[in-house]
Amino acid sequence: MAPIADHPQRFRMTSELHARPFPVVCAPAMVAYLAVKSTSEPANREESLAQLAALLEHYGAPGPEQGATHYAGPIGKYQLKWEQHTEFATYTVFLSGLSDRPFDPATFEVFPTQWQDALPQERITSGLLRIMTRPKTDAEIQPSLKDWFVAESLAAASVLDDAAVIASDFRVDSAGHLRFAVFVSPGTGKRRVGRIVQRLCEIDTYKTMSMLGFVTVRNIADELNALDTQLRELTATMRGSTSRVEETLHQLLDVSVSLEQLDAATSYRFAATAAYEALVNQRISVLREARFLGRQGFGEFMMRRFEPAMRTVNASQTRLKAMSERSIRASDLLRTRVDVERSAQNQEILASMDRRSDLQLRLQRTVEGLSVVAVSYYAVSLMAYLIAPASVPLGMPKAVLTALITLPVVALVWWFLRRLRRADD
Repeated sequence: MAPIADHPQRFRMTSELHARPFPVVCAPAMVAYLAVKSTSEPANREESLAQLAALLEHYGAPGPEQGATHYAGPIGKYQLKWEQHTEFATYTVFLSGLSDRPFDPATFEVFPTQWQDALPQERITSGLLRIMTRPKTDAEIQPSLKDWFVAESLAAASVLDDAAVIASDFRVDSAGHLRFAVFVSPGTGKRRVGRIVQRLCEIDTYKTMSMLGFVTVRNIADELNALDTQLRELTATMRGSTSRVEETLHQLLDVSVSLEQLDAATSYRFAATAAYEALVNQRISVLREARFLGRQGFGEFMMRRFEPAMRTVNASQTRLKAMSERSIRASDLLRTRVDVERSAQNQEILASMDRRSDLQLRLQRTVEGLSVVAVSYYAVSLMAYLIAPASVPLGMPKAVLTALITLPVVALVWWFLRRLRRADD
């Protein structure tokens, strides 16, 4: 029996599910995280791959495969995890042990300064994660949280059935990085710690990428408000005089074009924002947060500070689409009004043409009547010349003979012209 033929992409599709395993992290450890976004649209993957190759070359590590979208391996005494996404690339470096100074900016020096300076991309976010063994009592964590984070925005929670305590204030420190603290409970496996670290990095990255949609909304707010005002004013004038209908229609079409251009320019960013927002919420939900020392968790922090921005983005997207639909409806209504007015004008023109045709017919009949008289006059004159010699033998004056032939000649001319007109018809 012949074997079943495999789809050409079967093994590639299966391998993709296992292409990006979670990192393995043993406490104590530190993590330096960097996410960069290409300045070009769409993202230049070859450019990002070249930067990875330059970093690996700096550490004497073997280069990545051609066309790779992920990489994991040692760079010197560190471990590197690199991923290429649709819009951005991430670099995560894992360091064993802890620095004497918590969240020491020197930790980020695992990314060489000259390599950072040569990056053609822009930094989206960067962070330092400090992974420690959890103290015996939760009260011992309090001083660290107070010293490392801003109390007003601090979010802390116990995650994965008390496998660890995570904390962050989602603020950029003086060195330009966000801070995350992870207190690992005894008995928590290194793979679970790796999943926690990965999800924290993803939450920060997707949150930041989502906020690009909010920035876009702010950038278009003035133009959107101006177009909304113009659309309202034009719609209001539609109820008034009909003298400016054509001008109003052209203005409405200009507004519609502007709205379509805005929609085309922002549709990708709004769609990406919705996708990133869903990923943020999903990553937080899988952490299975529990309240820690009465503080807000990551989910509550996002609900209070992140979701309002996302609702603004959603509202602006809905408003843009509604304005576009309004402008189209208004243009259609005004175009219908123009068509009705043109139809009425056409009817008036046709009525005027009918009146002119009637006048022309009457004039034609009048001319025909006059032509009978004229032709009869010339015909009678000719006949008078012809019968003039017969007036002497008949003993009748020429005038009498002319009077006698006038009526027959006129009748003959009328009959002949009438017959010609019927033949033409």
